[in-house]
Amino acid sequence: MRSLRPWAAICAAVAFALLTTTLTPAPSPAADSAPRGPGFSTHSARAALTRLLPRHVTQFTLVPVRRPASGDWFGVSGRAGHVRVRGTSPAAILSGVNWYLKYTAKVDLGWPGRSTAKLPRVLPAPEGTVRRHASVPHRFALNDTDDGYSGAYRDWASYEKQIDLLALHGVNEVFVQMGADAVYYETLQEFGYSKKELRSWIPGPAHQPWWLMQNMSGFAGPVSERLIEQRAALGRRIANRLRELGMTPVLPGYYGTVPPDFTARNPGGTVVPQGQWVGFERPDWLDPRTGVFSRVAASFYRHQRELFGDSTMYKMDLLHEGGRPGNVPVGDAARAVMNALQTARPGAVWTLIGWQNNPSTQIIDAVDKSRLLIVDGLSDRYDGLDRETAWHGAPYAFGTIPNFGGHTTVGANTAVWAERFDRWRTEPGSALAGIAYLPEGTGGNPVAYELFTELAWRTEPVDHSGWFAAYAERRYGRPDPHAARAWELLRTGPYSMPSGTWSEAQDSLFTARPRLTATSAASWSPGAMRYDPDTVRAALAELLKVAPALRTTDAYRFDLVDVARQALANRSRSLLPEIKAAYDAGDLSRFRAGAAEWKDDLDLLDRLLATDSRFLLGPWLADARSWGRTAAEKDAAEFDARSLLTTWGHRSGSDAGGLRDYANREWSGLVSDFYAMRWTTYLDSLDTALVTGRPPAAIDWFSLENAWNQRHDDYPVEPSGDPVARAAAVLDALPAPAPPAPAASGTRR
Repeated sequence: MRSLRPWAAICAAVAFALLTTTLTPAPSPAADSAPRGPGFSTHSARAALTRLLPRHVTQFTLVPVRRPASGDWFGVSGRAGHVRVRGTSPAAILSGVNWYLKYTAKVDLGWPGRSTAKLPRVLPAPEGTVRRHASVPHRFALNDTDDGYSGAYRDWASYEKQIDLLALHGVNEVFVQMGADAVYYETLQEFGYSKKELRSWIPGPAHQPWWLMQNMSGFAGPVSERLIEQRAALGRRIANRLRELGMTPVLPGYYGTVPPDFTARNPGGTVVPQGQWVGFERPDWLDPRTGVFSRVAASFYRHQRELFGDSTMYKMDLLHEGGRPGNVPVGDAARAVMNALQTARPGAVWTLIGWQNNPSTQIIDAVDKSRLLIVDGLSDRYDGLDRETAWHGAPYAFGTIPNFGGHTTVGANTAVWAERFDRWRTEPGSALAGIAYLPEGTGGNPVAYELFTELAWRTEPVDHSGWFAAYAERRYGRPDPHAARAWELLRTGPYSMPSGTWSEAQDSLFTARPRLTATSAASWSPGAMRYDPDTVRAALAELLKVAPALRTTDAYRFDLVDVARQALANRSRSLLPEIKAAYDAGDLSRFRAGAAEWKDDLDLLDRLLATDSRFLLGPWLADARSWGRTAAEKDAAEFDARSLLTTWGHRSGSDAGGLRDYANREWSGLVSDFYAMRWTTYLDSLDTALVTGRPPAAIDWFSLENAWNQRHDDYPVEPSGDPVARAAAVLDALPAPAPPAPAASGTRR
């Protein structure tokens, strides 16, 4: 097998050629008329607009301006058909375009869903000159888990679209882990490991995020050298595109992860065994105080530069989620990790996630705080937080994790964001220096993404009610009273969940491993409703009344399917206790009626989801298989992708570790062939138990689930059916809401 070293240079040259020719369209007349800007070209921004707004791109003039000491800003002015957008980077210019689309043209280009088909042929004139300044310098996006839960096998087109939407919404720092396996692969060959050993140690791509976090290794492998090369080429392309847009690719840093037997091959390289993480054996941690660590880190950063170029920000977390320091003083380790980073990349910022007890003050106090950025994952989850005190004044970004495992459930603590972000930012002595959008899987809850990222371009508090009203108007491209009512219901329901315990909504019991006492599907999800479910049912009824002219927009069709899906999922939480009560009472007739409704609901749910490509299992599996060359490689990738959604890992991690269904999601194909299969098996066993009077037969769930993981069925990759008709069928199937309680006698109304 060839080495990656000569290949890296070839890859870089090819990637550069592609990026500067094929992917960059010729400037339009509007671009040519723009004055030459200081320090950067607007070609990358115009290329993004060509992809996003091909019918209207020539009506925009993009103008680069210098970034002042006060930070990024954009301005919008012009007349009908001639919109002039100035900005301090290509991404800031795109943010200005998005502000114009939202607040002048009143259309939405969301993630996902868009109403830009409702744009008039001639763009409307801006009202005067709009100028917006970024309220924080750091606008960070993507969780460490994103490449797993959002799809490790996506192609360039998918990442290109993701980058466009991040830039459009004002993000300027993006975590890029794609291709990090190539860096470890090249580095550790210099420290006594064969290619074969390393390919067995590196997990399958869907599970690599947790290997990079030092939680596990090897699962769903071995990987091929060809796969490593493909991932490195894509990672380079992603990093280059971010740089073109003036955004920072935040790369993984080196903090000591090594394979087994490191000390035997590298005398003086002391390691600390890290024990287990929810059933997985963790990689060893190389003591950062040793000279061997310095050599490994130098090699790591050298190979990373060859493959992906440099950055000014590096993401890494020492002793994440239960890591063990052993006899290594944490402060000394942190200094050594920082020294290695600064030696390789002088002035770089070490980025850490605020999660559980991470980062410890031992790390924070040991290094130059001006070279740290903590992206807080808990800003909206708990009350009584004092980040300045807890983190000793280290700079941090106000962050949220509104989605765990890529769940399809709707909802977020948006009212908390609207109030808390501005209050924290303006407090005397505030160390708040950014925002951090950190869902574990992206591509859902578009309203949450829209509101959260907009915070960074507001220097005044958000009017929560007014903001949602404006969103309802532009989401489908025209004002509509039923759309307005639907979004007000959603605002007061799933999008006004309080802080205190959770940052995400409850998941669906249809996706839970079957048991009559189930209260969640994922082990660490909320065990009860976090809002009034009638708000979602009523919102569905309102969406079904939206004017026919607006029903053709992509945004409407996505939202309709998503809200109908959520309304049906919420029914699972009232129906399952009814089934349990019938079973406990030995009432066979009532049990069968409840079980039949449960099965019918699963069938209806799958048929609803089949109408939208974003709720299909088929593309997820087809993407995985597309990365393989041989049948064995294709099958391995499919197992990697399937297992992440179901058992997650091996039996120990799935059962005792609680990882099963962590990444549950309601997708057509997954519902009909996996979740319905489990529930039918279980409910039929309970039926037999009621008939025979014997205890229900024991079911080896892991064996049943893992057998599905190893299948190779084909699933549709294109949607089918009418989303409006299917959503109406869902509404018809839901029980009517209970009438309000009568007012007490003599009560005034």
